[in-house]
Order: sequence, then structure tokens, then C-alpha cells
Amino acid sequence: MFINSNLRSGQLSVAMLFFAAITVVLISGFVFLGNTFLQLSVRSLNKTRAFSIAEAGIEYYRWHLAHAPNDYWDGRGSTSTGPYVHAYYDKNGDKIGSFSLDITPPPPGSTVVGIRSTGYIDADPTIQKIIEVKLAIPSFAKYAIAANDVMRFGAGTEVFGEIYSNRGIRFDGLAHNLVQSAVSSYDDPDHGGGLEFGVHTHSGTVDPLPPSPVPSRPDVFMAGRNFPVPALDFAGITTNLSNIKSAAQLNGFYATSSGAYGYDLVFATSGRFTVYKVTALKPPPNGCTNTSNQPGWGTWSIQSEVLFASGTIPDNGNMFFEDNLWVRGQIANKRVTVASGRFPANASTYTNITVNQSLLYSSYNASDTIALIAQNNINVGLYSEDILRIDAALIAQNGRIGRYYYSPPNLQNQSDKCGPTVNRQRITLYGMVGSNLRYGFGYTDSSGYQERIIMYDQNLLYAPPPSYPLTTNQYQPIYWNEIQ
Repeated sequence: MFINSNLRSGQLSVAMLFFAAITVVLISGFVFLGNTFLQLSVRSLNKTRAFSIAEAGIEYYRWHLAHAPNDYWDGRGSTSTGPYVHAYYDKNGDKIGSFSLDITPPPPGSTVVGIRSTGYIDADPTIQKIIEVKLAIPSFAKYAIAANDVMRFGAGTEVFGEIYSNRGIRFDGLAHNLVQSAVSSYDDPDHGGGLEFGVHTHSGTVDPLPPSPVPSRPDVFMAGRNFPVPALDFAGITTNLSNIKSAAQLNGFYATSSGAYGYDLVFATSGRFTVYKVTALKPPPNGCTNTSNQPGWGTWSIQSEVLFASGTIPDNGNMFFEDNLWVRGQIANKRVTVASGRFPANASTYTNITVNQSLLYSSYNASDTIALIAQNNINVGLYSEDILRIDAALIAQNGRIGRYYYSPPNLQNQSDKCGPTVNRQRITLYGMVGSNLRYGFGYTDSSGYQERIIMYDQNLLYAPPPSYPLTTNQYQPIYWNEIQ
């Protein structure tokens, strides 16, 4: 049989061309894929570098604020508008990119600074990474109640917010948030026997004594209890009254000694205030005496007064009275700190602030804020409203926040003792309570307020009232987001 060799050779050539073409296509594909992968890898690397540069911009401005806490213009003056661009160098000193910063200063009354950092990489101008953060300095208004003394919260007390004491806490009401003490155990002055837990309760089943295990009591401590914890620097929670006095004298409102019993400050939603000089206090009823030997005891209730001054709430929000003070009324879209003190400071002449009629906000979105800072006590007097509400951050620098003990009627001898206003129905505190000494608005024999509701105003943490004490001068991140 005869086979044409030329035909076989032609078939091999076609096959080889076919396989060669496939090989070229495959190799080209691999080269293309490899090149694409390399480009993607390089772009991914550049994106990572741009992201790092954007983060470097955030860290740079955190450093800047640590050295210049009130500079929101990158050292270029308050008339500059930004953005503020900085070159970025690698470890060898070669420029590889830059970051651009947009800074948003805190709104009035707030410590929250907004920073938007955009990172660029020189190797690929089409790439940019954007990070937004918010930094803030927290105030001392972290807790619903902060105390430097033993505390007792009786049945009928309901607290929304954290509670903290440098000493022991007995809590028999309902706590919606964490209750903390700096001590592991203490001798409860209201209860005999051995040492009790730093945070304990006598509600329902009484807690066992240490060293027994701490029982879970969600019926009292809904968010739990924690002790011992590091002590709170209470000296820091008591802001420097002299600074508030100076600010009030400069651009606020200042009143020197009244020469009488003190002043009565009344706020109005119009933005105005009226100050009266207190000329007489209501005497206690017959038979109403200081049976508990409490220092400074009295009715702390106004009998008569005369007009002293009026005006508009100052723009800087600082009001200082160098005498005892009563406060009432309502504000609208105002931020104000009201302080009372007498200088030179002497324990025998410390001043007090009293609230017998409600002190209110018009809105609860941080546009309204009040601080009451007393050199000694913050009182509620004998003739206080049956349903009393105080919207404010309260600080008693050297004394306590509460109501004096007024003796209830004595049914055995039909004596009225301190009269019908001894027993009050409900007090609501919205804000925070900072008390150097033991707090209290009610007593076990029904003297005082039967219902005591304390609600924490979370706006106080980063938007405190003017001149309110801060925990530090260092900004902390409270928000982080990668925009692009």
C-alpha cells in the first residue's frame, strides 16, 4: 500500500500550528492574568499605604490637640478654613504621599472635635482613603451619682444610670445600671453586726456577710454590682469655684454678699433671669426642732424677699453668688452654670444652694444644661413642692445633696411636729449627683420624699455645662468610620 509522505507532513504541520496557537493563547492569558494580578496587588498595596497615611493624619492631630487642646486650625489661626495638607515620608525620609485634614471645632458647650483625614499615595494619584473620627474630653458627669461617703438608697428609690462611691453602698431600691464601690467591705452605720459587702442590699432577702459568695440580685441590681474598684478622685469632681467667679465677673453675672440671708434666682424661658434678695426665712412650726443634731439645720424656705437685679442669661453661662442661694424656674436653649461660694474659703462660712421649686429644661437634647455647684450643701427645704423636679448637674463640694430631717407628726401626743410638708410625694433628679458627704432625700420614718427617681443625663458626658470639671485634658476617640 502506498502512503503519500507529503500528506502526512502537512497533517503534522497543521497539528503543530494548532497546538502552537493554543500555547500562545494560554501563555498570553497567563501573562495577562499575571500582569493584572500584579497591578491589583500593587493597587491593593497602594490602598493600604493610603489608608495608613490617612490614619497617620488622625494620629497627628490627636498629638496636636494633646499639646494645644483648643487649636482646631492646625496652628494656622482661627481665620483659616482648611483643609490642612501635610506630606508623608517613609522610614528612609522619602516622600510617598500626603494627608489632608478637615477639622470641625466643638459646637458651643461641647468637647467633641470632628476630624476627617484623607490619605493620598504619590505612586497612584487615583487612590485615596478617607477616615472620619470624633474625639472628645469626658466630663466628670460619667455617673448618675458619685459620692465620697457611705450611701444608703432606701426602698422607693429608682436610679437610671451608674452609681459610684468611694465607700460602701446599701441599696434597697431598684438600680437600672451598675452600682460600684471602691471598698470590698465596710461597717454599715445603719446596721449592726459584722462587715457587709461594699455594695449590698437588705431588700427582700438580706445579703449574707463576707466572705460568703456575693449573690446575684437582679431584682435590685438589674445591671449587677461591682466592688472593689479603683477609687474616684473626688477632688477632681469639685471644680475650682474661684475660676467660675472670675468668669462670672468678666463676662457673666456676679453678686457679692447680700447682707441678708442670700439670693433667690429665678429663670424664665425667655432667656431672662430675676434675682431677689432674701430678707426673711420661714420659721419652723412649734415643736419642730433639730432632733438629729444636723449641722446647718433649718427650714431653708423663703418668707420674704425684695427685687435685687434682672437681666439676660450671660453668653458665657457663668453666674456666681457669694452667698447662700435659692434657684427655681425654667430655661430654654441655654447653657448655664450657677455657683455659690464665699471667699476666703472657711468651713464655718461655706455657702449652700437650695431648690424648693422645680428647676426645669425645655428640651432634653443637650441644648438646655444647668449645673448647680455649691461650696457646701445642695438642699431641699421644709416647704418644698410635693412633686419636685430638678434638671441639673448637682455638685456639693464639701457637703451633701439632700433634705434635712424634719420630724413627722407624733400620733401619741397629737403634736404636729414639723407640719404637713414633712412628707412629700416625689422628687425627680435629671442630670447627675456629685456629693462629698452622704446623700439623701428620704428617711425610714417617712420624713422626706417617698418616691426618689434619679435619671442620668448622658449629654453631660461630652456636652457639660460651662466651666464644668473634666476628667482630663486629653481627647479620647468616641467614633471611628472608614468613609472610602
